[in-house]
Amino acid sequence: MFFGKKTQTTDFPIQRSEAEWRAALSPAAYKVLREHGTERAGTSPLNAEKRAGVYHCAGCDTPLFDAEAKFESGTGWPSFTSPIAGNVGESEDNSFFMRRTEVHCAACGGHLGHVFPDGPEPTGLRYCMNGVSLHFKPE
Repeated sequence: MFFGKKTQTTDFPIQRSEAEWRAALSPAAYKVLREHGTERAGTSPLNAEKRAGVYHCAGCDTPLFDAEAKFESGTGWPSFTSPIAGNVGESEDNSFFMRRTEVHCAACGGHLGHVFPDGPEPTGLRYCMNGVSLHFKPE
């Protein structure tokens, strides 16, 4: 089940038509990346991923998170303490009667998840990402 709303993403270096995005992405990835959906907690195989490597945007292959920043948050979504510098953007998300900080790919604008101030050291942040918005490349 997915929750969210469809919004336009403009002003990003990588631009594709809706038809091009639909052709390039699975229906689940399209729902999250292009329509700001949320995958059901505990459904991503990336939750159990423990190898060294890098997590990339499933939409455009931009490297987003190093595996060294991954931690087990207990939330059911892949979580990280920090992104690769310059490769993610943030914006205010006031949907569902909450104020949250949305995280998106800085290259294609794809919705990745949200960041919260309840993570472990060294940053104290929890980048809670939808696994379907990522793909993992081991070292």
